[in-house]
Amino acid sequence: MNNNFSRRTFLKRATAAGLLGALTATGLSDPVKAAEQRGEKLGTLIDLTRCDGCPNSPTPLCVAACRQHNQSRFPEPQKPLKYYWPQKKVEDWSDKRELTTRLTPYNWTFVDKVKVEHNGLQHEIHVPRRCMHCDNPTCLKLCPFSAIAKESTGAVSIDDEVCFGGAKCRDVCPWGIPQRQAGVGLYLQIAPDLAGGGVMYKCDLCSDLLAVGKKPACVQACPREALAIGPREEIQALARKKAQDMGGYVYGDLENGGTSTLYISSVPFEKIDQAIKADKKQKEDNSPGRPGMPVKVDNYLESEKGLFYSALLAPFAGAAAAGITAYRTLKGDQEEEEHDHNNP
Repeated sequence: MNNNFSRRTFLKRATAAGLLGALTATGLSDPVKAAEQRGEKLGTLIDLTRCDGCPNSPTPLCVAACRQHNQSRFPEPQKPLKYYWPQKKVEDWSDKRELTTRLTPYNWTFVDKVKVEHNGLQHEIHVPRRCMHCDNPTCLKLCPFSAIAKESTGAVSIDDEVCFGGAKCRDVCPWGIPQRQAGVGLYLQIAPDLAGGGVMYKCDLCSDLLAVGKKPACVQACPREALAIGPREEIQALARKKAQDMGGYVYGDLENGGTSTLYISSVPFEKIDQAIKADKKQKEDNSPGRPGMPVKVDNYLESEKGLFYSALLAPFAGAAAAGITAYRTLKGDQEEEEHDHNNP
């Protein structure tokens, strides 16, 4: 019996070591390329036992890297901003571009910090936050304009060229991840006084880097290897194994039906969620962009209301998708004509 136990222990440790080695000891591009070659979706692992928020840097390095890589895609709103019917308000972050303590259209990841008591000890927890890249994204299925897509890599992205900024994606996201900037987007050309509130922005897992076999900017920048990326199933296995070894917890495995972003922690995520809520209440922080970590939250699409709304929306979304295809075709033809005119 002792021999069997030793053999099982050896095999478990060898498996974990193999997974960890494949994800962290290879070259920069290998985990991404390996998934691509096998036709697998990617997953990311965020280890809260390793993240320290980069205390010696003015901004966490993952946040700084994300901002630098994506700054050319940040919105430039047309002002003065108009109210969007039927509401007399706008969401404008353009004067707060340097804000790095929450999610905004100009800041697609941030590191939250809370203090959590667990087993009689006080823990300072740093939590990198960005899009969870869900396996069955509610935002994608319930976007009335078909502006959201799930890439072959598993990344969920918003097309800023066709998004109307209705914010339905944020409403149905358990974490309220996408953030809206007014004064930009297609609605300005179609119905600026009647519909649309701008464009929704969020992390797309650096899809442009994934397309050439590289890791996202945040993963590359982390000095403590608190972020890892690799084939989804291997990331999932690694998260479960590391959590088991530390007597800890996994987040994202079940939430919203499963996500491509998994967290591991030595303290329960229920306590992290409670600490975030308590800190927001104390600071009277009611602005969007600082999500909690609700545990085992259900996927809205699996509820009766979600199924009904999805079925109700399907014909409109189909028509919108056809309109978008026509718009892109027309836009492509116009660009080709302009190119031919300028290059006879």
